[in-house]
Order: sequence, then C-alpha cells, then structure tokens
Amino acid sequence: MESVRDHAALHPLRAHRVVGHVRPPRPAARAQHRFPDRVVARRRPRRRAGEPFVRRLALAAAAALWGLAAQAEVLVVHGLSAFGDLKYPPDFAHFEYVNPDAPKGGSMTTTSTRANQTFDTLNAYTFRGDPPAGLAAPENLVYDTLMAGAADESDAVYGLVASHAEYIPGGDWIIFEMRPEARFADGSALTAEDVVFSFEALKSEQATPGLRLALRDVTGAEALGPHRVRFTFAEEAAKRDLPMLVASLPIFSKAWFEGRAFGDPVMEQPLGSGPYEIEAVEAGRFVTYRRRDDYWARDLPVNVGRWNFDRITFEYFRDRSAAIPALQAGQLDLHESFNSREWATAYDFEAVRQGRVIREELPDESPSGTQGFWFNTRRPQLADPRVRQALGMAFDFEWSNRTLFYDLYERTTSFFQSSAMMAEGHPSPEELALLEPFRDTLPPAVFEDAYLPPVSDGSGQNRRALREASRLLSAAGWEENASGQRVNAAGERLAVEFFDDSAAFERIVNPYIQNLRAIGVDARFRLIDAAQAQQRVREFDYDVNVARFVKSSTPGVSLLNFYHSSSADQPGSFNLTGIADPAVDHLVETMIAAPDRETLHVAGRALDRVLRAKHIWAPHWFKASHTIAYWDMFDRPGIKPRYSRAILDTWWWDADRAAALGPRGN
Repeated sequence: MESVRDHAALHPLRAHRVVGHVRPPRPAARAQHRFPDRVVARRRPRRRAGEPFVRRLALAAAAALWGLAAQAEVLVVHGLSAFGDLKYPPDFAHFEYVNPDAPKGGSMTTTSTRANQTFDTLNAYTFRGDPPAGLAAPENLVYDTLMAGAADESDAVYGLVASHAEYIPGGDWIIFEMRPEARFADGSALTAEDVVFSFEALKSEQATPGLRLALRDVTGAEALGPHRVRFTFAEEAAKRDLPMLVASLPIFSKAWFEGRAFGDPVMEQPLGSGPYEIEAVEAGRFVTYRRRDDYWARDLPVNVGRWNFDRITFEYFRDRSAAIPALQAGQLDLHESFNSREWATAYDFEAVRQGRVIREELPDESPSGTQGFWFNTRRPQLADPRVRQALGMAFDFEWSNRTLFYDLYERTTSFFQSSAMMAEGHPSPEELALLEPFRDTLPPAVFEDAYLPPVSDGSGQNRRALREASRLLSAAGWEENASGQRVNAAGERLAVEFFDDSAAFERIVNPYIQNLRAIGVDARFRLIDAAQAQQRVREFDYDVNVARFVKSSTPGVSLLNFYHSSSADQPGSFNLTGIADPAVDHLVETMIAAPDRETLHVAGRALDRVLRAKHIWAPHWFKASHTIAYWDMFDRPGIKPRYSRAILDTWWWDADRAAALGPRGN
C-alpha cells in the first residue's frame, strides 16, 4: 500500500503460508495438567516463571518420539495442515467459497499486485531477472503442485497432482501417490521423475535463495514408480513444515528442460500442467494467459468452480499512476489501489458516478504484513541500534496519515500485526521462559513493555520525538558540528539514502527526510529504474529499503529467509536488515518446530519483542481491506475466503452485465 506492493519473492510457494504440518501427540503434556498446582508445588522445587511451558515443550517432543516408537502408524491422508486439522473431508466436492456452476468465458485485464513494475523473464523460480505475475504463488496459473491450498484455511492443502499422501507424524519421510491422468499442456504424462527433477532444480544454486533456505532440511526426493514419489527429511530437523512444503512445490517438465539451464532468465513460453498457459507476452508491458480447455484437473474438488476466465492479462506501467487512466479508458477491467491519494481522489470520472465502474473495499482478514523503512545494519553508520531508533523516531506517521493519506491507515507497530503473535505489554511467563537464556545479550527493553513508536499530535511539530532522537544520536557518537550536521569522531557525516522506482513515493518520504535533516542527518531520496532497484535489493546495496511482506497465521520455514542468520549474507534473501542474532535464531527455530499453535504464538510474541527492541525498521501503516475498482461486468460467489482476494480464481465474467455496460472509455 502507498506504492509499496506485496513483495513477490515472499510468495515462492504460498506466501508466508507455505508451511506447517502434523501435530505430534502430546499425552505427557496433557497428563501434566491433571494435577492441581498445589500438589506440584509441594512435590517439586519452586520453578522460575515460564518453566512449565518449557517443560511442556520437552514433554511434547518426548511423547511424540515415544508414540512413534510404540506405534509407527502410517497415516494415509487426502490433505495436510500445520497441526493436523482440516476443514474439508476426504469426499468434499468443492471449496465452500466457490460457485461450482460458475460459467466459463470472458476475460480479466488487471494490474499486478507485486512489487516489481516490469519483468524480463518467464522463469519465476531463479534469482536472475524479474518475472511477471501469474507464474508463482499467490497467483500461480501455469504450474500444478502435488497439493493445492484452501484460501479459507490458514495452512491447509488438498490433493491435486497427488491423490493422497502417506506419512508418520514427525517422521523422516512422506510419500505421495500421484494421479496417473496428470498431464502437461503438451499432452505428455506428468510423472514422479518430473517431481524429483523439480525438487532438485529448486534446491540448486540456480534457484531463489528463499526456496533453497526453505528446502534445506529436505534431504532428497526419489521416484518409487511412475506415479509414486518419496521425500526424505533430515533426522534432526523440525518436521512440522516439511510435508506441506514439498506438497506445494511447482512441478516442471523434466523433458522440457533438457538442453535448457534451469537458472537462465528466458522469455520462452514455459511448459506447465496448470489451468492456464501463456498466450501472448511482451517483456515489461503485458502477459496474457489463456485458459486450457484440455486441463486435466479441471473437475477435481480443488478446482471445481475456479479458473473461470478464458483469458487473464496483467498490464505493466512504468508509472503506477497510469493505471487509473487505463481503467477509465477500458484498457483495464480491474485495478487495486495501493495509494491513499489515488483511492481518495483519482476516481472522479463519469463511469464511477454512473455506477458502471464500482469502487469497493474487500475485507482483509489475514495478518496485516510488515511494511516499513528497513534499516540495513550491514552499513557502518546503521550498526548502532540507538542510531536506528533515532531515525525511526523522526518518522511522523500521524502527520503523514492526516496530511498525505486521508486518515485511511492505522500505524503498524508489530512484525506480526493483527495476529496472535503480536506482542503487547510485558512478556508473559511463557515468553520469559524463551527469553531468559539470552537476557545478557538482549536489549533491556525486551523485558519491558513491547516497544511502540512515538505518537505525535499530527501537527507536524513533533519536537519531543526529535529532541529524543537527537539525544540518541549524540549518545551514539554522532554530534552536531557548527553547521548542524551530525558527524562522528572521524568527522564523517551521518548519511542515509532512500530510493524507490516510483516517483509517487517521493511525496511520502520527503517529509520524513526533512525531519531527519532537522536533526542533522544527511538524508536523501533517489529515484531509480525498476531493474536497478531490484538489483540493489538483491545485493543489499542500500541504506534504507522500503518493502512490504505478507505474513501467514502460521509462519514457519519462511522465517529463515527474513530473520535467521543463515540468510543474513545470502544475496537475494529477504533478510533486508542483515540481522544475525543467536536469540532471534533460537526463536525462529522454536516457531518452526512448534508442536501446537499455543507454542507458535508464544514464540512469535517473544520474537516480535526482540525485533522491535532492536529497531531494525521504522514501521509504516496498514488497513484491513483491499481497495479495488472494476467495470461492472463480473459476478462472484457469495462467500469471500478469509485469506485471499479470490478474484482471479473464483470470479467470473457476466455476459449480460458486459452487454449492458455499452462502450467503455469515459
């Protein structure tokens, strides 16, 4: 939002929702709760705060191992979820949020919701080049997966290429039985060999760093037959995420890649097995997908009522503001606004007044994501947390919201905003149990109320925050010289550069820059082209980066790509700030291994506290809705799924409405 769109590379599989699986049995943990507290107190020495929580974690793990050794029961399932709970039974006919009788036909031309505003490759899974929308989650139109996600569950997938899966909860392997009727778009059979090839390609050095990190504990894939494939996991790995992770990998044609290097950025039409194939493309301008009438899986429960448009086109504009005139002219059918001024003022044209173009806010019930100014701690001048805190305090959200954003937003304060992992107040005993071992290395603020950015009166005269920011800079060794410039003992100026590929963002960042200059910081904004921006982000060549990442209700292995030390020096990762901290690593790993939602939420709140106290960003803003405008020629199901816009896959073209519209372009 506000010219910052969902970051494409967060969606290599299912956004931050790629993860999660089987809940290990917890008989010992449940048994512990049968005893009254007073009996436990008499029998055992007094525990530190949170010790029962840590004990419960250990007992849960032990119980899981005992259960495996005693029973080793192989489960045969039609779907997978983070903690074993599935909404839909094995015989479900279709997802609840679709119209199974939706007509097919018509087209949808829209803009991409991804961060990149151009594209130069049709390979969405390598770190070289920028792909268009439609080739990777959340709008993967071309490649099928072993299992497909349900948009009304936070972490569940159901059989697509695979009819079912076989596994032992917490075990070192999972087997997928594949449907023999699965076919690529050229009619060739989709086999276990293609699945193995795809896994090996996605784990290779040519793949995106986020995928390689996510797959680090998947040790291999083996074809057990033409339509049966087994994945194996590292023995010591946390297993919760891994079955669903491999079930969500795109499947490529091994034969198609013969003679082609997987990592090459290409504009050649890829061969997939999904509901659409590329019909036309012009690099940096547009890509059109054509619905396949011969799609092999169109009648499977995960696809009934979906993929209704004959054609889907994504248009690209170097200047995002050009999308509104394109909508008005009828070049676009639907556009989602990420700019408050655009949403408040740009739709004053005749078609809107006549009701022919509809403006609507779709509720967004998923976690709000993390958008902000991310400080690159790899830069020497940004290594001190006091400097980063001072820079963050100079951002006056209340003034910006009132003056620039039409009061449309709320302030983001948490890395897990609008979720059960958002820290509030003092740490709970359970959180303290995870934090105490690192007390000596963590900022004292971690053990106090969760950090909140300062709140101004919105007048633009935020002197109190600027005075405190000045004090922090002086304490960090950046004193004001006779010219009012912040310099260190060596006489070097404190300089920070902001950059973006959109001129529209300059009006947002300039007031912030003026505040920074008022406290002696040499702050500047640079407008660069999209290709240069992507390259600088991949190489961590920036002081401050502006980005937004969508989060899941069940984050797991994808956290490695954001906050774990293993990604800090990995070019192309989304560890934008370069954070590499043992406490953060431990909390991330605890979240990945969490045996239940309670443990996940506690560890998430503890991680949130640590990240906020380290001041690695100046958080932006959020709103719990998607602001869209579209020509009134579409219909849709009566239910919107909680975790998706569900426009491209569940809406349909209404021929009668389209005819009633008449000519477009006013």
